Amino acid sequence: MQTVFFDLDNTLLAGDSDVAWGQFVVDEGWVNAEAHACDSAAFHAQYEAGELDIRAFQRFTLSPLFGRTWATLEAARERFVAHYIQPIVAPHARELIDRHVAAGHTPVIITATNRFVSGPIASLLGVDTLIATDPEFIDGGYTGEIVGTPAYREGKIFRVRQWQSKLAEAVDRSWFYSDSHNDLPLLRNVDVPIAVDADPTLAAEAERAGWPHISLRGDHFPDYMGRPS
Repeated sequence: MQTVFFDLDNTLLAGDSDVAWGQFVVDEGWVNAEAHACDSAAFHAQYEAGELDIRAFQRFTLSPLFGRTWATLEAARERFVAHYIQPIVAPHARELIDRHVAAGHTPVIITATNRFVSGPIASLLGVDTLIATDPEFIDGGYTGEIVGTPAYREGKIFRVRQWQSKLAEAVDRSWFYSDSHNDLPLLRNVDVPIAVDADPTLAAEAERAGWPHISLRGDHFPDYMGRPS
């Protein structure tokens, strides 16, 4: 079995779904815009430094869901995906996924973004398997906590191994596409690491290590497609 892992934000998306979700809840009037912007900036600084408190961040991201019925949340999420996510899908994201599928590879999206937000985005991109940070859902509502290991930094390695342990056949070759230095642990643990529209730290490491560095946002599909020769 050959598996290709894709990061979501700023990789398959030409933007960040958590940021987009934040803008959505502000636009919906679910949160105070000024306070939300301040907290969001603080968490973004942590992320850029590789020091994000993922559990605190998830409480922040999930807090607008508190006290809202599932019907309300589901309708809101449909609006969010249609108006905030579809416009930022990277131009060549679907083609890259499709080419891997055509080559017989199993596509998997792996993201620190919580499953409430990322689940319908994976469906939009045609990817059935999603490894995401899982929000706690009790008695018909979200608690703001997460369950299990968040899919962030070294946690992505754990979650991949956890997923692989349940497969009927072993993975004998793997790819991972990502934009972020926070994904270096997993990038160093796959057969084919590929930087995509990378941040400066990852771009420098990709150059040092001789990894491909491609863009899914240009006018043309990148020459390198992460496929074996």
